[in-house]
Amino acid sequence: MQLHYEFTYSAQLKQALNVGAGPYGARMVFEVVGGTVQGNRLNGTVLGGGADWMLVGPDGCGRLDVRAQFSTKDNAVVYMSYFGVVEMNGAVQQAVAAGGETQFGDQYFRTAPRLETGDPRYAWVNQSLFVAEGRFLPGPGVEYNVHRVG
Repeated sequence: MQLHYEFTYSAQLKQALNVGAGPYGARMVFEVVGGTVQGNRLNGTVLGGGADWMLVGPDGCGRLDVRAQFSTKDNAVVYMSYFGVVEMNGAVQQAVAAGGETQFGDQYFRTAPRLETGDPRYAWVNQSLFVAEGRFLPGPGVEYNVHRVG
């Protein structure tokens, strides 16, 4: 099994909507308002209408629950959803509080994106398994290096 780099996904987010602590942890909603997809086979613009419904548990980890979509430069639409885990360590807390960024190695931040499209030019995404490593960007925002499992 090998990992093949496919693209970098960068998303701009609205400030978190803090739902508060409920029975499953502290819920925060980050609306996706834009961004880019850049790679060898996929390039495009992240569209609005997506969000991350993150749940931070008492163990200090955030559980990601994301749905988003992007339009390729040749006008295909790709839907992407993913679950993941992010370690809310000191580097993350400082970056979020100060509007800063983290590097890929600063925290455990992994996702498993699932892509789908009806456009036959990109049908390969429907039959591929992806994994990604993330980091925080100023703005707020996030960035992922997305790899296809081969």
